[in-house]
Amino acid sequence: MKRSEKGYTFIELIIAVTIMVLVSGAASIAIFQILKGTEANNTHINAVRQVQNAGYWICRDARMAQSVDTDNLTPPDFLVFNWREWDDNDEEIFHTSTYFFEDLTDGTGKLKRTHWSSAGVNHQTLIADHIYYDPGDPDDTSQASYQAPVLTLQLTSLVKNAMETREYRIKHRPNI
Repeated sequence: MKRSEKGYTFIELIIAVTIMVLVSGAASIAIFQILKGTEANNTHINAVRQVQNAGYWICRDARMAQSVDTDNLTPPDFLVFNWREWDDNDEEIFHTSTYFFEDLTDGTGKLKRTHWSSAGVNHQTLIADHIYYDPGDPDDTSQASYQAPVLTLQLTSLVKNAMETREYRIKHRPNI
């Protein structure tokens, strides 16, 4: 090229385009990995939250319970807690909380709680979605056993391909 001519040569253009393609490819791969990682993290966080929420509710009722039933329950029932308290007029109020599974599909379903009281309270609450309950899989499934005074509870959540298991050991309140 003569000194008076301005512009780029063909080889300079090819090198510039090649560099731009390499940088764009690397950027797209990085963005894909970030989005894929974010989805996996969100799925795992969802599984953890489901287990923690179920653990919170069950621990809450177990600490108040005067009797715990984990055996002799017919599916879909999972746990039954009974306790009593006294109102301001020193009248006994009896409570029963029953935890049960609903919409079990491939071992994963909703964990719900029904609370009944002799004072007229009767309501049902969704405790957690995606709780894994499959008695054929004793290592990973959600399960409960009671050896007075300790309730041993294993809760497993399965959201897509993310599985989270937590184990709780809960002592009920002392009878004062």
